[in-house]
Amino acid sequence: MEGLLAPEAAKLAGPGLRSVCEKLGIPPCLHMGSCVDCSRILLALKYLAEALNVDIPDLPVAGSAPEWMSEKAVSIGTYFVASGVFVHLGTIPPVLGSPKVTKILTEDIESIVGGKFYVEPDPEKAAETLIRVVEEKRKKLGWPV
Repeated sequence: MEGLLAPEAAKLAGPGLRSVCEKLGIPPCLHMGSCVDCSRILLALKYLAEALNVDIPDLPVAGSAPEWMSEKAVSIGTYFVASGVFVHLGTIPPVLGSPKVTKILTEDIESIVGGKFYVEPDPEKAAETLIRVVEEKRKKLGWPV
């Protein structure tokens, strides 16, 4: 978490996010750990998408569960994927046992719902990919990267 969960970390954010964080007194990264938090995140994404007149898959957001610990976490991740969010998992979940299911959840589903799972145990590679996904979505919206 490297200090990004403290309000003082706003100084590390870009000017737009920094401005929001400073006005609200919040950090640039919010820890959302429980099921209730996850449903609230999706509601926030829904309202942001509506306000911007886009769909959730168009928003420059991504989820990451680098150390998920239960099947429940994978089911919540699936809810995010089905809602159109790119979701990183740090370890391979039990649902990736079948090559066909793996292909559906990590490739094919994106063209249907806009989200997909991305499995990468290396945190640096995962971070690079998450940043790239967010930057690509920002470019599609015509926002600065």
